[in-house]
Amino acid sequence: QMADPFLYNTGERSHYGCLGHEVQIEYLKAYVCRPSFFTDKAVIVVHDVFGWQFPDIRYIVDLMAGHGYITICPDFFKGTEPWKSTDHWVDFPDWMKNHDPMKVDKEADVVLKYLKEQCSAKKIGIVGFSWGGMAVHHLMLKNPQLTAGVSLYGRIVRDSEERYSLLNPTFFVFGEKDHTISLDQIFLLEDKLKQYCKVPYKIKVYPGQVHGFAQLKPEDMKPEDKPYIEEARRDMIDWIKMFV
Repeated sequence: QMADPFLYNTGERSHYGCLGHEVQIEYLKAYVCRPSFFTDKAVIVVHDVFGWQFPDIRYIVDLMAGHGYITICPDFFKGTEPWKSTDHWVDFPDWMKNHDPMKVDKEADVVLKYLKEQCSAKKIGIVGFSWGGMAVHHLMLKNPQLTAGVSLYGRIVRDSEERYSLLNPTFFVFGEKDHTISLDQIFLLEDKLKQYCKVPYKIKVYPGQVHGFAQLKPEDMKPEDKPYIEEARRDMIDWIKMFV
């Protein structure tokens, strides 16, 4: 049996009081948090299999907004059920067929239009976690409107040259102990990017970290993981600041 792909132990999550608000954009619901001052820079956050309402993802949206970006997490599942930790792993492949991280182009366009027209955004970056990391990798190959991307532990799929011709600077974050992504796959990604990629990119593997490590809220972190989680988040924000 294949390793359980994206699902990490969500355990008991502490309650999180969000700083932003929900909006309706065409057919999509989205969670938005804005900084306290005017900016024309924005970041799209792509959630993982647990969906746009998952507290950890909202925490990341608020964190990015705190660094001066209009930050938005749309419901890329378009109102359908996210995966729940009580669901059965045998059903996951079917669920994934209906939630393809490579089929996010239309939603990305709807959100880009909203950010440009309603929020006066001129530069827009994107960060995504797990399922969202795969979506970011895909979008950075397809959508030139995204100024920079950060893909956090997106599973590496379908090896072909088209997977490496990134349009804009992209940073790939991985955990060393991720049961869904082998170090061999990461080395291969690095080789291929060297060969085909014409824009800045970076790959970084964080020691001892498992799938889903970077979006934990402070009170849910284990002390031994905390430095790596904080470093990954700092690196994510620094990459966005460098290019967006």
